[in-house]
Amino acid sequence: MTNILFTCAGRRNYLINYFKDELKGHGKIFAVDMSNSAPAMVDADVAIIVPSIYDESYISVLKDIIKKHKISAVISLNDLELPILSKYKHDLEKTGTNIIISNEEVIDIAFDKVKTFNFIKSIGLNTPQTFTTISDVKVAIANGVLNFPLVVKPRWGSASIGIDFPNTFEELELSYKLQQLKLKKSILNIVSQQDFDNAIIIQEKLDGKEYGLDIVNNLHGNYVGTFAKEKLSMRSGETDKAISVINERFEKLGKKISENLKHIGNLDCDIFIANNKLYILELNPRFGGGYPFSHEAGVNIVGMYIDWIKGNNNSSQGNNYEAGLAFSKCDKMMQIPNS
Repeated sequence: MTNILFTCAGRRNYLINYFKDELKGHGKIFAVDMSNSAPAMVDADVAIIVPSIYDESYISVLKDIIKKHKISAVISLNDLELPILSKYKHDLEKTGTNIIISNEEVIDIAFDKVKTFNFIKSIGLNTPQTFTTISDVKVAIANGVLNFPLVVKPRWGSASIGIDFPNTFEELELSYKLQQLKLKKSILNIVSQQDFDNAIIIQEKLDGKEYGLDIVNNLHGNYVGTFAKEKLSMRSGETDKAISVINERFEKLGKKISENLKHIGNLDCDIFIANNKLYILELNPRFGGGYPFSHEAGVNIVGMYIDWIKGNNNSSQGNNYEAGLAFSKCDKMMQIPNS
């Protein structure tokens, strides 16, 4: 039996059901969240309430669940949890489970957008110009290397929380200050305390087509493949409509990121094509909101995960990716616990 635990399950019902379908009854899907009203909890075989990821008892609670239910693998679905699980990965794996998460250095590069910028530049790829102070932006604009409109958002963030697009210096200063005030009241306040004066980033705004990539490595960090889709529309920071794409440029870019980052499992990557150049926006070392578009277009990364968990390193069996397939997400109603 292969029992899989999803932490911070949230709204990722599609992943819960993809894994359930792939297990075919030879294992159970467990989901934990701090709220029993999280939609994904309803579709899991077993749902368990846990403390906040920032609670000092969180890791010990997870460890008890892993032991009690003979969990084969743990998969996190939340950016803010990744640094925590990565830190305690080896401790948790002493229970015999597999924590499918990259090492702390990889998580740090992806989680901190300034380090993301530096990493991408260091491997010779393009990314939007990135600053953390208004004074540096003013110098860049005065030198003619940066222009309005700009993008203002948290340095450590998730799902486009608190993003603004100022068109003037006045709007930039107001946006920057407002972002700082919002940050202090948000869940991002805890992680932002490590460098609050530089916790807001300012980037150039690119005009072009946006794409999402699933860049897949196996559990040893070896490259498997890159699966792209053009984003047709977004909602609440997630891909809402998209069409599958096969392009050698995306494959080469994905392989270069993979071989330099050495992440584990799926890497959700956002890119722009502007002036016929590929620009990397963000790296998210987890299943992202765009994964179902890849899955429905024919690449079964879920099946790959289950094979790897079972010790089978064959990665090609789940790859029948087709270009030109368009899909859209839609809402559905489901009954949740009323307490």
